[in-house]
Amino acid sequence: MVALSIKLAAMKDLDPKQRPELEHSEFIDKMPKACHDELAAVELFEEIRWGDMPGCVHCGSTDVYKMMDAETGKRSKRFLWRCRTCRKQYTVRIGAVYEESRLPLRHWAYAFWRASTSKKGAAALEIMRQCQISYKSALFLMHRIRFAMAPKKGTPEKMTGIVECDELYVGGKPRPGTGPHKRGRGTKKTPVLGIVERDGNVHRRVITDVSALTLKTAIREVVDEQARVMTDENPSYLGLREEFASHESVCHSAGEYAAGDVHTNTIESSFALIKRGMMGIHHAVSKKHLHRYLAHYDFLWNGRKMNDGQRTIAAIRSAEGKRLTYRPVVKAN
Repeated sequence: MVALSIKLAAMKDLDPKQRPELEHSEFIDKMPKACHDELAAVELFEEIRWGDMPGCVHCGSTDVYKMMDAETGKRSKRFLWRCRTCRKQYTVRIGAVYEESRLPLRHWAYAFWRASTSKKGAAALEIMRQCQISYKSALFLMHRIRFAMAPKKGTPEKMTGIVECDELYVGGKPRPGTGPHKRGRGTKKTPVLGIVERDGNVHRRVITDVSALTLKTAIREVVDEQARVMTDENPSYLGLREEFASHESVCHSAGEYAAGDVHTNTIESSFALIKRGMMGIHHAVSKKHLHRYLAHYDFLWNGRKMNDGQRTIAAIRSAEGKRLTYRPVVKAN
């Protein structure tokens, strides 16, 4: 009876009516075909970008038509559109992160799908094997998708309610004399600040250090003054009480992890996914590219209540109006 009750409880937890992220997605049914047929991939990207009203990417006119091959009667090999107003030709690639990419859109469809539905991220080596492309192409492809997933630059909407802050240390090796298993402060690892609105979105960024000036400056940028801020006992957070509605903390070094609703378990839970992704998927991430991986994990966390189809559509739509050329990526290496 006990085993049966546990099984029924587990089935209830997986009920799509209570867990919308588990709902069946008709969009995902289209993905296998789009990942192996170029025409299906092109039409999928066109549907997501323009819907039933395709428009010219140059002048915005909707008086456009598909260019057809005179001999075969099928769409042109480059899947061109032409505008009757400005007379210019274009494709769905123009004005998106995959503009001027030599890779077929079916590979982009697969990469977007994997990047949007894998909770711990997708490795470039996997994309290389599945799409049968070079590692160099797969890595640049994934960098551009992560770049697309990052929010556009500007003033972010400030977090309200209960906001948790904590630091994560990624990569690197312990400093000499600190022991082989030293973690956190006192290592050569790259510090990352995480800020999450409880039951809301997360914001993470690479920081130069964990000084009070660095941490407080970042918190002021993304947290509303009326928010309740919760941290651990790190002395760098001292003084936040005067700037926000309240500042409450837990003392991890004393074995305290929660006191009523005061805890940092939410932000630490989001960090756990990054740690598993770095260890099991990516294995090693360059400090110069870490911000793109964080943008990817932020996108997945912030879209956790979407089903896989909705999240994939959101990722593809985020690619519009963004460009990442090869030179900045090479310079970062």
